[in-house]
Amino acid sequence: MKQKVFVTRKVPQEGLDKITKKFDVKVWPSENPPSRNEIIEMAVDCQGLVTLLSDPIDSNLINGLPNLKVIAQYAVGYDNIDVKEATKRGIIVTNTPGVLTETTADLAWALIMAVARRIVEADRFVRDRKWNVAWGPETLLGIDIHGATLGIIGMGRIGQAVARRAQGFNMNILYFTRSYNESIAALENEIGVKSSNLEILLRESDIVSLHVPLTAETHHLIGKKELEMMKADAILVNTSRGQVIDQNALYEALSMGNLRGAGLDVYQEEPISKKDPLLALDNVVLVPHIGSASMNTRATMSIICAKNIIAALNGETPPNIVNPEVL
Repeated sequence: MKQKVFVTRKVPQEGLDKITKKFDVKVWPSENPPSRNEIIEMAVDCQGLVTLLSDPIDSNLINGLPNLKVIAQYAVGYDNIDVKEATKRGIIVTNTPGVLTETTADLAWALIMAVARRIVEADRFVRDRKWNVAWGPETLLGIDIHGATLGIIGMGRIGQAVARRAQGFNMNILYFTRSYNESIAALENEIGVKSSNLEILLRESDIVSLHVPLTAETHHLIGKKELEMMKADAILVNTSRGQVIDQNALYEALSMGNLRGAGLDVYQEEPISKKDPLLALDNVVLVPHIGSASMNTRATMSIICAKNIIAALNGETPPNIVNPEVL
C-alpha cells in the first residue's frame, strides 16, 4: 500500500508530479489556506505533509497526526513549525534552502529602486492623468542609489547576494551580522564590505535592507528607537520576516516624515489587514510576499520539496533536513 501525503496548497507541477508518482497524494484545492482543523482532518492518516509558511504547524496539530513521518516545508524559513515538538515525536522536518537566494535578492533591489526613485508613485501619477507638463524640474524627486551607503542587516546567503549587486552602483556597503564566516570574509576582500555595529549602520546608511531570520532576538529588531537612529532621508527595505520590524513604529516614522520611505515584502500579519494605515501612505511600496516568486525558482523549490519528502518516506536522509538530531 502506498504511503499518503497531504499538500496544503497546490505547488508547481514539476514537484507535485514527482510526489504523486510515489505516493497517494491529496492536495488542498483552494488558494486560501486550510485551517488547523482542516489540516488534521485531511492528513490524519498521512505519513507526509507538505507545508507553507502560512500553515501553523504547532504542537496541537502535530499531535493530531499520529502517522506523520515528515513535514516538508515549501520555503527556506520554518518558524511556523514547532520543530522541537516534531523532533520529540520523531518527525523529520525539511526546507528548501539556497534556491531562492538570488531571486529574493533581486526583489530586494527592485524594492530599493522602486522606493528610491518613486516608481510606484510615478506610475500612478501617469495613470491618474496628472502628467500635464512634459518635464518638471521638481517632479517626483527621489534619491540617488549610486554612491550611497547601503546597510545590510543579516549577512547570510541573501544578504551577501544583495551586497554583490551593490557593486554596480559603486556603493559603500556596511553590514551587521551575528554569525561571521568564511564567505563573509571573502566578500570583504572581494568587494570591500565593512562590518559595523547596528547603531552605526543605522545612523550612516542611506538604504537599510533586512535579511535576518525570525527569532526571539530579531523580533522587533527595528523598533521606534532604531528608526529614530536612521537618517530622515533614508529608506528601509524588508524581505525577511514582517515581525522583524515594529510595524506601528514604522508607520509613525513614515507618516511623520522621519523616514523617506520603505519597501516591504513581509508583514506582521499576512495578508496585511485592509485597514492597515500603511496602505494610505505614498512613501511605502508594498508587495505580497513575493520574494521567491519567479517561475523558475518556485518550480525548483517544488522539486527540492519533493526530493525531501521522497527521501524521508523511503527511509533515507533528506538532502535538506532541518532537525538531523531526529535521526
